Amino acid sequence: MLVYVDDIIITGNSPSLLQKFATQLNATFSLKDLGTLDYFLGIEVKSLSHGKLLLSQDKYITNLLTKVKMEDSKGISTPMIGGQQLAKGGTLFDDPTLYRSVVGALQYATITRPEIAFSVNKVSQFMCSPMEEHWKVVKRILRYLKGTVGHGLVFLPAKHTAPFNLTAITDADWASDPNDRRSTSAACIYLGPNLVS
Repeated sequence: MLVYVDDIIITGNSPSLLQKFATQLNATFSLKDLGTLDYFLGIEVKSLSHGKLLLSQDKYITNLLTKVKMEDSKGISTPMIGGQQLAKGGTLFDDPTLYRSVVGALQYATITRPEIAFSVNKVSQFMCSPMEEHWKVVKRILRYLKGTVGHGLVFLPAKHTAPFNLTAITDADWASDPNDRRSTSAACIYLGPNLVS
């Protein structure tokens, strides 16, 4: 069961148990059953063949592109130029509120688009004082999303014959930040065959 304020997702492998649970909840709280899950908190859920699920944010990303007037922009193949270092100096961006709003929206998009997490982390480090150079990187991330708007996160059913392991993969770049010599680290956590964090 997943609860967010007054929205609830209930899932399981026993339809009769799910129905019994929903009936018990409805006895205490007024519920409205919306049927099969297809949209939750800006995340679209699509059932694919063989029990797979695709989580995507196509509408959310399209709305974000419209907000910054980039809905007609040309898509590109990478969210950031490899090895690009962002510095604190330069020309201040003229609308820091827009910068913060868009970067915050990009942070939410990483739920179903983990491949942009590194780039979004980099531009998030300049929320206090964004520069024109930083805004260009934000626009590049948006152009990448424009070109890959149909992508998302696929969840596969776990095989009964395979062990249901929790696996973590981590990496760090030791003291590579040119501004403060801090390290950046990241981790991917899989439950069975699926990326969960």
